[in-house]
Amino acid sequence: MGKSNILGWFLGLLLLFLGIIALFNYMNNFWPLFILVPGLIFEFSYFLNRKFHGVLVPGGILTTIGMLYLFETFTDWRFAEYTWPIYTLSVAIGLFQLYLFGNKRLGLLIPIFILGGFSIIAYFLMLFGNLTSWLHYSLLLPIILIILGVFILILNARKSNI
Repeated sequence: MGKSNILGWFLGLLLLFLGIIALFNYMNNFWPLFILVPGLIFEFSYFLNRKFHGVLVPGGILTTIGMLYLFETFTDWRFAEYTWPIYTLSVAIGLFQLYLFGNKRLGLLIPIFILGGFSIIAYFLMLFGNLTSWLHYSLLLPIILIILGVFILILNARKSNI
């Protein structure tokens, strides 16, 4: 194969690649596939041969974030203020896969529970904050004190009647 023939192949493939990228950029909603597809490749590469369980960590992270970005682009990022804990959850998912299919090192459970717990708590706080938007938090402490006081008085009254 001659030098000009190799240059022609290289230039043709380069232009084809740039054209595909430009087309995806034009379509705007498919750029997350550049994150999702490598994640799925990592996932499938492990489950096909079950040899290198370390690929499950980037596989879990990239697959989770790729699916999140697909969701966000198709919904015009309307839910981005509510989906941010998925970023930390994606790392917990990747590590959890490593724990499940690897050699089950107990040390992996620490970052899994910290990251996963953080994500769950963040969702709970967002949900709790939205459900109680009518509640003034400056009233929360007095209400808790009153409820505790009434509870203690009821317990005291029961003890004195017995």
